[in-house]
Amino acid sequence: MEWRIELIFVPVSDVDRAKEFYSRIGFHADHDHTPYEGLRFVQMTPPGSACSIAFGTDLGGRLKPGQQDSIQVVVPDADEALAHLRRLGVDAHGVDEQSWGRFVTFDDPDGNSWTLQQLPARA
Repeated sequence: MEWRIELIFVPVSDVDRAKEFYSRIGFHADHDHTPYEGLRFVQMTPPGSACSIAFGTDLGGRLKPGQQDSIQVVVPDADEALAHLRRLGVDAHGVDEQSWGRFVTFDDPDGNSWTLQQLPARA
């Protein structure tokens, strides 16, 4: 049996601000639908990713905006990712060198934390 993670919900307080932020850092806006008043669903995908994020209004969930702190994304070059984010005005931190990879971290406007990992070279 194959299992694929394809969608992660990110709690936000301002849907339009979140959509602008994620668009600015390169995410593709896949969907932005309001099927009825009060419900809005936005889905965005990072470049090259098979997994998307979703946020909106009246989507349920237990996390409050700013509480998502467990998303980790693999990037080919941590230095390039850090420079890219900083060029876009994102307060990104790194590069943190560890034996299991090189890491960059940043927060979205609500304080949801992201970790970008450059995997170590394989022998």
